[in-house]
Amino acid sequence: MVGTLITIEGLDGAGKTTLASGLLAAARERGADALLLREPGGVALSERLREIVKDPALRVGPRAEALIYAAARAQLVDELLLPELDAGRFVLLDRFVDSSLAYQGGGRGLGVAEIAELNRFGTGGLAPARTLLLRIDPALGRSRQDGRGDGPDRLELEDERFFAAIARTYDEIAAAEPGRVRVIDAARPPAAVLEDALAAITDLLPGAPE
Repeated sequence: MVGTLITIEGLDGAGKTTLASGLLAAARERGADALLLREPGGVALSERLREIVKDPALRVGPRAEALIYAAARAQLVDELLLPELDAGRFVLLDRFVDSSLAYQGGGRGLGVAEIAELNRFGTGGLAPARTLLLRIDPALGRSRQDGRGDGPDRLELEDERFFAAIARTYDEIAAAEPGRVRVIDAARPPAAVLEDALAAITDLLPGAPE
């Protein structure tokens, strides 16, 4: 594998989509053969699983939820992510394994170690070169979601304790892997967040000193 995988993580409302678009444009400007993907989704099977797991009309148990996310991720890795990385592309991925560690491992209380093992199997052990964690207070993230105008999905309907547990788990992941995970203050204006994110991955972009 000769490509580079950068993942973007954080609570809903942290600004991951905005940052991902800005990073894609900046990476291409700097000469990277860059591609942006999202999770769950990216390929046909994963997009169908996305519809299921986010549908507020469905009851999905915590273990089933973890398995659905892992299945969608496994298909994305096999069908698209590994081939693109093998082709040497610079891949930006909106969510990856850390989302399941935080949401299902922490938020659902299934255990980070257990969810990590499930996803090691699903991804074949694929890990990002760098992860950008957009840290935001859960209440601020929720207020941003309320202003989007679209209805909440199944996970967004959960209570404050759920999102507080997710935020704690993200912080624990960042503390355990400071070399991989770079924490960015998502409460700052989008332009400042993009600037911070670019500084955090500049060594991985084309032309960076070795």
